[in-house]
Amino acid sequence: MHFLERRFALLQNSGFLLGLLLAIFYANYQIMTGDQEQMLLKGYLGAYQDTWLAYGNAASTVGNVPGSLSAWIVGGPLLIWDNPWAPMLLLIGLRVLSYLMLDAVIKQVFSQQVRLFFMVAYWLNPWLLYDSQLYNPAYLCFFAALHFWSAFKLRDKPDFIFSFLHVLAIGGAMQFHYSWPILAVISCYLLYRKMSQPNWWGVVVAGSVILASLVPYFQEYANNEAISRESDRYIGYGLVHVYPVLKAILYWLRYASTLFSNRIITDTTFDWLTTTGWLQMVFQYLWQATLYLVGAATVVIAAKINWRAWKTVKPLIKRNIAIPDTTHWLLLYAAATVLAIIINAMLAPITFSYWHLIMTFPIALIPILVAVDRWQQDNADKFTKLLLGLTAFFLVVNLIAACDSEKYSHKVNYAEQVDIYLQKEGLHR
Repeated sequence: MHFLERRFALLQNSGFLLGLLLAIFYANYQIMTGDQEQMLLKGYLGAYQDTWLAYGNAASTVGNVPGSLSAWIVGGPLLIWDNPWAPMLLLIGLRVLSYLMLDAVIKQVFSQQVRLFFMVAYWLNPWLLYDSQLYNPAYLCFFAALHFWSAFKLRDKPDFIFSFLHVLAIGGAMQFHYSWPILAVISCYLLYRKMSQPNWWGVVVAGSVILASLVPYFQEYANNEAISRESDRYIGYGLVHVYPVLKAILYWLRYASTLFSNRIITDTTFDWLTTTGWLQMVFQYLWQATLYLVGAATVVIAAKINWRAWKTVKPLIKRNIAIPDTTHWLLLYAAATVLAIIINAMLAPITFSYWHLIMTFPIALIPILVAVDRWQQDNADKFTKLLLGLTAFFLVVNLIAACDSEKYSHKVNYAEQVDIYLQKEGLHR
C-alpha cells in the first residue's frame, strides 16, 4: 500500500493516459453504422450547408429526440477543424471532463487508493470505452457526471451556477437520448430528501435556456410527421410485464461487474490471430467461457455489495432523517438512481438494452467504492494485487474488443469511412 501512496501521481497519470489512448484506439476502429451516420449527417449539414436540424437521432420506437444539440456537437468542431476527427476528439474530451468531475467528488470522500481503483473501474472500464464512437448514447456519461458533481456541490448550500448546471445536465441529456428522465427522477428524490439545496433562480434560468433551445424542435414537430413515431407498445409497458424491470435492475449490477455487453463477448472472431477455422473456434470458446465465468462471479459480488449498501441506507431514505456523512450521501444518490431505473423501466414502451441505461454506469460504481474502501484498509497487499489484476484484465478486454467485436474491427478506419459516407451523400463545402 505504501507503494500506491508514494507513486499515486505517476500511477494516476499513467492510467489516465492509457485510457485516453484506448479511447482513440477504439474510435479509429469503429464500424460505421446508421447511428454514426445520423450524427454525421446532422453535423456536416450544419457545417457545410448551414442547415442545423432541430432534432436528434431516431429512437427505436418513439421518434427522434428533441433539439439541435447533437447537430452542433458534431458540426461545431467541424467549423473549427474540417476533419472527421474533430467531433470525435470533442466526444473524448467530454469523456475526460466526466472523469475529472467524478474524481473531484471521489477525492473528497475516499483515500488515494480508492481514487486509483475508481480510475481503473471507470476510466479503463470496457463499459465506458466500448462506447468510444460517434453515436448519441456515448455522450450520456458526461451528463450523468455533470448531474452528480453539481448535486454534490449543492448538498450544503444553494448556488446559482451549480443549480444552473444541474438542470442543464438533464436538458442536455434530453437532446441525446430518451433515458434522460432517469436524471430528472434522481433530482426529484434529492429535492424530497433535502440532499441538495438548489438556487431557484439558477433552476429557472436553466429551464428557460432549455425551453428556448427546443423552440425550433416544436416548430419542426408540428410540420414534420417523420420525426414522430407511433410505438407498437405503450407507456407503462413495464408496469404489466416483469421482465423489463428485472432486466433493467440486472444492468445496474452488470455495470458494477465485468459481465460486459454480449457484443464484446460473443462477436469476437480472432481472425487476426489465426486463419485456421477450428483454432478460431477454440479461441472463441475460451474467450466466451472466461468472460462469462469472471463476469458471473463479479455480478454475484456486486449483488452482495449492493444488498449491504441497501441495508445501510434503508433507515435513511425518509426525508427528515439526518445523513451521517458524505459516504451515506453517495449511497443515497445511488439508491435514488436505482429507483429512477425502476420507474423508467416501468414506464418505457421498450425493454432496455445496455445503452439505454449507460448513463447510470458511473453511479453503479458507488457501492463498489464504499465496499472497497472498507476492505482495502485491512487487505493492503491483496488490494494492490486486485488493482493490478483488474487493470491487466481491462487492458486485454479493451484491446481485443477495440479491433474484433460487433462494433469495432481492425479492418476498418474511421476517417476513411467518413470520407466514403460524405461522398455517397454528396456532402462537401
